[in-house]
Amino acid sequence: MTRSKWEGLRTEAANPATRDIDTLPIHEIVQLMTDDVRHVFDAVDRAKDAIGQGVQMLVDALQSGGRIVLVGAGTSGRLGVLEAAEMPPTFGVDPRTVVAIMAGGRTAVHRAKEGVEDDRAAGDRALVRLRPNKHDVVIGVSASGVTPFVRGALSRARRVGTHVMGITCSAGSDMRELVDLLVELNVGPEVIAGSTRLKAGTATKVALNLLTTSAMIRIGKTFGNLMVDVQANSKKLRDRGTRIVSAITELGYDDSLRLLRRAKWNVKTAIVMHKRRLTYDEAKTCLHAAGGSIRRALDED
Repeated sequence: MTRSKWEGLRTEAANPATRDIDTLPIHEIVQLMTDDVRHVFDAVDRAKDAIGQGVQMLVDALQSGGRIVLVGAGTSGRLGVLEAAEMPPTFGVDPRTVVAIMAGGRTAVHRAKEGVEDDRAAGDRALVRLRPNKHDVVIGVSASGVTPFVRGALSRARRVGTHVMGITCSAGSDMRELVDLLVELNVGPEVIAGSTRLKAGTATKVALNLLTTSAMIRIGKTFGNLMVDVQANSKKLRDRGTRIVSAITELGYDDSLRLLRRAKWNVKTAIVMHKRRLTYDEAKTCLHAAGGSIRRALDED
């Protein structure tokens, strides 16, 4: 008898708590879903040791000039795209440093393209085009753990000696055999069976937030909890940059704005200029010698 390879996955299981959800009034549906999403935080908490190891992998890659490559399909792929897109404006990294591979390509980000996730060879080819090396980390994101596109990319990554991480919501996934480190987010069955854009998607987003943000903190992209590498290229971000400069230098808003303009809208440079009484060029040189770390540039490490 033919057996479905998805049948035994927790991500496909029916949730007994929501069996009659279609008969409930709206407020009870909302309450059920609110209660159910609490499992996300328990799942992430159980995976925090693996997530911590993953952060160190990313830090090592970034400090050696490597890239973070996120690979996924469907919701998992879109979460990878979102993560990659947010890194340059938030942390000032080069857009080529954190990149995403989406099954079906760019058009699949905005409109679902069914079937593309089943093409293992396409995942392999997509990774080959990026020419991964030993300094990179490839992160395969697959709620089910069985997505052929993702597995194809991970297999290729292993063959070329790239560091490989997996993120899945499928307990006991054999995805472990393809990766150096597996982050397993066992959130349990979804409110709507198989709809992994729900708890699985939320848990995956939280895990990605932890991984990338923690890594960026460790490589000096923040000063305390302030995003000092923010790219001040919009009114909102110039205002944020000004307020960050003001908070760290204790200058007033207007003086901070003038300083930031002199620093060509570079928040880190503005801070070092003021704190060390340096010119723009001197502050840039000082920051470069400190590896971009404000604390090292100010001798506060």
